[in-house]
Amino acid sequence: MNPSPELNTILKQLRLSGVLDSLEQRNRQAIDGQLAYTEFLAMLLHDEVARRDQKKLGARLVRAGFGLGKTLETFNFDRLPKLNRAHIHDLATGRYIDEKVAILMVGQTGVGKSHIAQALGHCAARQGRDVLFVTQTDLIRKLHAARATGLYERKFQQFVRVPLLIVDDFALKPLRAPHDEDFHDLVAARYERAATILTSNLDLSEWGDAFPDNRVLGAATLDRLRHGAYRIVIEGESFRKPKPMPENGEIAVAKSSKNRILEAVRIRV
Repeated sequence: MNPSPELNTILKQLRLSGVLDSLEQRNRQAIDGQLAYTEFLAMLLHDEVARRDQKKLGARLVRAGFGLGKTLETFNFDRLPKLNRAHIHDLATGRYIDEKVAILMVGQTGVGKSHIAQALGHCAARQGRDVLFVTQTDLIRKLHAARATGLYERKFQQFVRVPLLIVDDFALKPLRAPHDEDFHDLVAARYERAATILTSNLDLSEWGDAFPDNRVLGAATLDRLRHGAYRIVIEGESFRKPKPMPENGEIAVAKSSKNRILEAVRIRV
């Protein structure tokens, strides 16, 4: 069906132009099903709500900064038989966000910490919560750049106010002054006010090494992070496996094919 110009204008004025995407389909359903006008209207409005929710979700995911495809649906739990899958899915409900506590996730390089952290963040975004995903290095760099341009407080509050902040690769590099103070202030400002997920290659007992210049400051920071936190230890082999070297026979075949191609080029020239 082709809606009248008047209907187009009215829908645009009401900011309901998305209704046009499903209007023809819903109109046909209403006719075939002999639906009441109110039922027809309810279907259209439901479509509009779903469209707006999807648009908001897309915007939240863009702001979050997740990697492509980092969801629970795409994570291979079979490679980590020791990981409590039920516990991960329980956390995915977002109750730790309501509790305003941290998730502290540790494990060797390549076992999937970043993927799971982003997947939990993706679940939070689906639930309508704003999320930010950032590495420790980028977090410190952004705060440092903001201080240099006089925008430190604005950037700092951006990290403080987000309902879920995910800091990847914590303690990968030591926090030197004044960055150790910045990180402490951020944790203190979020303490019991917002949820945080941290991933690290270090065992929890080694996290104090992230504050080599001020152990007391580090202890105060970690004490806040650990209070009421959920701890996840991931054990397993790295997902990042190098490609196997080709056998000698395969190399010989490849070289032979390359030589034939070069010879054919010389003949043509």
